[in-house]
Amino acid sequence: METLKGNAGAAPVRTAVVGFGISGKVFHAPLISAHPGYSLDVIVTADPVRAAEAARLYPDTRIVPTPEALFDLAGDLDLVVLGTPPLTHFDLAATAMARGLHVVVDKPFVTTAAEGEALIARASDAGVQLTVFQNRRWDADFLTLRKLLREGALGEVRTFESRFEWWRPEGFGNWRDTAAVSDGGGILNDLGAHLIDQAIQLFGAVTESYGETANRGPDPDGADTEAFVSLLHESGVRSRLWMNGMAAQVGPRFHVLGSEAGYTKWGLDGQEPALAAGMTPSDPAYGVDPEESWGRVGVDGATQPVPAQTGAYPDFYTRLAGALRGDGPLPVDPAESLEVLKVIDTIRAFA
Repeated sequence: METLKGNAGAAPVRTAVVGFGISGKVFHAPLISAHPGYSLDVIVTADPVRAAEAARLYPDTRIVPTPEALFDLAGDLDLVVLGTPPLTHFDLAATAMARGLHVVVDKPFVTTAAEGEALIARASDAGVQLTVFQNRRWDADFLTLRKLLREGALGEVRTFESRFEWWRPEGFGNWRDTAAVSDGGGILNDLGAHLIDQAIQLFGAVTESYGETANRGPDPDGADTEAFVSLLHESGVRSRLWMNGMAAQVGPRFHVLGSEAGYTKWGLDGQEPALAAGMTPSDPAYGVDPEESWGRVGVDGATQPVPAQTGAYPDFYTRLAGALRGDGPLPVDPAESLEVLKVIDTIRAFA
C-alpha cells in the first residue's frame, strides 16, 4: 500500500468529509478538525441549511454541493470520509480510490458482504487504504469490559449480553427511517454492525448465528426497527444482542456472566451526545463516564463499581494517521467489517 501522496514528514492528512448529517457533523468533522494530524479541507453537502452550518462551524473549510465537485479537487486531498447512507458507500468509495484517495467508510460498511469483498479488492488494486468507522470499539464501557476480560476478573466468560436500546418512537429523522433493507437499511444493519463487531472483537470468530427482526414502524413494508441476534463464538461464548429504537424501558448495556463473577453496565457511552453538544476532544471532561454510570462487577450481594476507562473516539483517527504514513495497522481492518456483514447476510437470509 502507498503512503500519503505528496505529503512529507508530519504534514497534515488533507481530508474531505462527504455528508453533514449526524455522521459528518457529530462525529467526523469534530474529530478531524480537533486532531493535529489532519486538516479538514472539504465538506460535501447539498443541503443549504447544512452547508450554512458547516461554513459557520468550519470557516476555513471549503463547502461543495456534490461528490463530483469534491473529486475535481482530488489532487489536493489525501483522504475521503464517507458519512453518507450505506447505499452510496460502494460507488463513492470506488470513485475515491480510483482517484488515488484513501477512504474511511462509515458503518454499515456496504449493503452486502459481496460488495465488501469487491471494495476491499479495489482498494488493494488501487494501492490505497480502506477502513471502516467502527467507532464503538472506543466506547468507554467497551474499553472497560475489555480491560476486565484481559485481567480475568470474571473467570471463564460464558454469556455476553449487549444492547442498544432507547425510546425514540418518532424515528431518527434521517435516512434510517426510510432506507429499505436492500439499501442497507434496518436496525440490524445499522446498530447490528456495532454490536456484532464488538462481540467478535471480544470473543472471536462466529461459528453459529441466529436472528429475529421486526418492523414496528409506520410503514408496513419498511425495514426492521428492532432485532435480536444470537452468536456462538469459536471460544464457546454465547453472545445475545438486542437492538431497538422503540424500547419504553431499556435493558442493561452489558450483562456478562463468567465462572467467577458477572459485570453489568447500564446506559450508553456519552461521547456522541458530548460531541453533538459541541464538546471538543481536548476538553478534560471528554470521554469521562460519571461515577454514577459505572458498571458493577462481582456476584449478587457482593458487587463493586468498576472505574470506567476514558472513551476514546479520537484514537481511531490517531491510528489512521499512523497507518497512512506506514506506521502501524489500520484502526479497523475492513476484513473484520466484512465478517460482520457475513453474519448479517446470514441472519437476513433466514430471519
